[in-house]
Amino acid sequence: MMYEIFAQTDQGLIRKNNEDAVAFDPQTGLCLLADGMGGYNAGEIASGMAITFIRQELGSWLLEAGNRASARELRRTMETCAHNVNHSIFSAACSNPDYEGMGTTLVAGVFAEGRLMLGHIGDSRCYRLRGQVFQQITKDHSLLQEQIDAGLMTPEQALTAPHKNLITRALGVEDSVLIEISEHRVELGDLYLMCSDGLSDMLLDGAMAAILNTSGTLRQKALQLVAAANESGGRDNISVLLVHAQATEDESRRGLLSRMLGK
Repeated sequence: MMYEIFAQTDQGLIRKNNEDAVAFDPQTGLCLLADGMGGYNAGEIASGMAITFIRQELGSWLLEAGNRASARELRRTMETCAHNVNHSIFSAACSNPDYEGMGTTLVAGVFAEGRLMLGHIGDSRCYRLRGQVFQQITKDHSLLQEQIDAGLMTPEQALTAPHKNLITRALGVEDSVLIEISEHRVELGDLYLMCSDGLSDMLLDGAMAAILNTSGTLRQKALQLVAAANESGGRDNISVLLVHAQATEDESRRGLLSRMLGK
């Protein structure tokens, strides 16, 4: 199995700067997306620190560990990276008045063989399109999600609820943070979407799924998602990272040969 990856970020129509950050490394299958927050340009600093640190630390570990790493080791390393970068952002915020209160969400995915190890903090999301089924596979760390979980609000009511962006967990806001990590089996043809709330607040799930189901390259689909979010108001920065699970050339040849032989 191989993974095609494409990322796109956009300032949107309202914000004066872009506090989102995205990065990926095809060699290790590491994919990262962060949505910063804070006055001045502090949100941009926080998201940039998170992406740079984790790309370097986790990326180096993945290169060294290779396919020998167990799921437990990978999970522990992701937790350690989240702890360390949280400490760095929190320390920077405490030592510089311009950065006071800064923080960032995070989605971090490691795609290897037929497995996705997915970590997230905050309300940036990861979705999966498998066949015709489009599903959110992260759960927001937000006040709104807590109200839904408590039965105080339905998901339909949440679509138009105020204070949608009050998150309950973020990197760098407190001296410690818990990253939520889950493991997922990847199937050939799966298409994964990581995004900031600048996309998910502007488009319903059905609209995102419709774009992902169109023909075209990952680049074309990412640009269509960004354009649709801007057409719906573009009230925030918009970041999109797409990952498509494909067969390797050897697998494709074996599949073709099997079809030719009628097997």
